[in-house]
Amino acid sequence: MPRVKRGTVRRAKRKKLLGLAKGYYANKSKLYRAAKESVDTALKYAFVGRRRKKRDFRRLWVVRINAAAREHGLTYSQLINGLKGAGVSLDRKMLAEIAVSNPGAFAGIAAQAKANVKTAAPVAAPANA
Repeated sequence: MPRVKRGTVRRAKRKKLLGLAKGYYANKSKLYRAAKESVDTALKYAFVGRRRKKRDFRRLWVVRINAAAREHGLTYSQLINGLKGAGVSLDRKMLAEIAVSNPGAFAGIAAQAKANVKTAAPVAAPANA
C-alpha cells in the first residue's frame, strides 16, 4: 500500500478548524484536539439554538398578545378564538407587533374578536354518587 503524506490537505483542515475556534480561551483556540472538541460542542449548541429561537420568539409573542388582550377584557385564548371566528388571519408575530407599536389598531382587532367570541357552555359539576 502506498504511503500517503496528506501535507496540504491536513494543514488546510486544521487551519480551517482553528479558524472556527478563533477567540476561544487558552488551549481551545491553539491546540487542535482541544479546539476540535470545543468547535464540535459549539456547533451542536448552535444547531439546538436555531430551533430554540423559534420557540422562544413564539412564547414572547404570546405573552405580549395576552397582555394587550387583557387590557381589552379578553384572555389570549378568547382573542385567538374570536379572530378565527371573525376570519382574521393575522399570525402571532404580526399581532404582537401591532400590540406593541400601535395600541389603537390592536383595540380595533380586539373589538372585532370580542364580537365573535364563542362563549363556552358552563360545564356541570360532576355528581358525587
